[in-house]
Amino acid sequence: MKLTNDTLSAYWMPFTANREFKANPRMFVSADGLYYRTTDGREVFDGSSGLWCCALGHNHPKVVKAIREQAGKLDYASPFQFGHPAAFELANILADDMPDDLNHIFFTNSGSESVDTALKIATAYHFLRGEGTRTRMIGRVNGYHGVGFGGISVGGMVNNRKFFGTLLTGVDHLPFPYDPETMAFSRGEPEPCDAYADELENIIALHDSSTIAAVIVEPVFGSAGVYVPPKGYLKRLREITEKHGILLIFDEVITAFGRLGYATAAERFGVTPDIITIAKAISNGSVPMGAVAVRKGIYDTFLDETKSGIELFHGYTYSAHPLAVAAAIAVQKIYKNEGVYENVRKLEGYFEDMAHALGDEDVITDVRNIGLMCGLTVAQKDGVPMSRSGAIFQRAFENGLKIRITGDQVAIAPPLIVTKNDIDKIAELMRQTIKDVG
Repeated sequence: MKLTNDTLSAYWMPFTANREFKANPRMFVSADGLYYRTTDGREVFDGSSGLWCCALGHNHPKVVKAIREQAGKLDYASPFQFGHPAAFELANILADDMPDDLNHIFFTNSGSESVDTALKIATAYHFLRGEGTRTRMIGRVNGYHGVGFGGISVGGMVNNRKFFGTLLTGVDHLPFPYDPETMAFSRGEPEPCDAYADELENIIALHDSSTIAAVIVEPVFGSAGVYVPPKGYLKRLREITEKHGILLIFDEVITAFGRLGYATAAERFGVTPDIITIAKAISNGSVPMGAVAVRKGIYDTFLDETKSGIELFHGYTYSAHPLAVAAAIAVQKIYKNEGVYENVRKLEGYFEDMAHALGDEDVITDVRNIGLMCGLTVAQKDGVPMSRSGAIFQRAFENGLKIRITGDQVAIAPPLIVTKNDIDKIAELMRQTIKDVG
């Protein structure tokens, strides 16, 4: 198809400035390993793992083979009242990787669906236990939990909410646990600051614990620009929620499956929540898939209290889709058999040094990192939001590097199979881009 204004207009693109994009499109036609290929034949290094999801890079032969074989064997099976063996195989694989007793898996198709599923499970769990007053959800300022009405209600990113309102009532938000005056340029977790987590006690006192179902947080803020919580923060949230009988949900759509060097951030930080939402790297982005992992006690409550019939009136037409399941099984085996998580742990320090070396540039006002993800705050031009970061985003693409931006934040999160030479390549392209933009 020839790309013209007419042929580009039909597709209303998500989270995209459609007018600007269609005037100057950035188009990929293929991908292999760490690189995309554009319509004009250029290679572009994937410095953002697709959209945080392509942890193995692109076109991994074992994943491609699994999808092709499954498509020729079983293309679809209804998840309502029917099953297929591979779905149960994958659930067991995932359950083995979750911390402690989070050993029951509910399949979805995206992170947004995983979040809304988790919120519904949390509310229904309390209802079944005779605590139906527990309907309130606590999120965080700058949190991102997908784009469903549940997700944007507990989320705290203004642009995702301001046009739509929030349909969930009774939602409150913890403060953003980051102080640029004292935490800027932290390597890994900033030093402890108990006040951020202890604010949860004030919120509970305001609303009373008998009204609160769950607290939902990203272990590391991803979409807001890679903000790492201070030391002890997540453990303190766990202590407070347990004290008051409130469920703790970790949104690990970005952090699960190796981004921090482990299957989950919960394992990395040594904190076990009650529910974990996952998606993205579960299937390497090859076929859409998500899931929710819940503790045994939550699952057992649904079975014990409903006695017979359907325990949870919730699900999706494409839950545990055979192609997605085949892809995810292949991906999970690759993570283990090819030492992917170990590679992240081995290279984390080298990646950290690269990120903070970029902080020497005058226009970089903050650097944050953990695992194989980092965020750079970019100074604005003449006080205009995204004036410099937007230019860096476009110029990086022209120079052969794909990155992510949110406002004045640049995020870099390469596939987990990178080498030191690849990290050096990212640094080289970023420095050239910053120099070009000025």
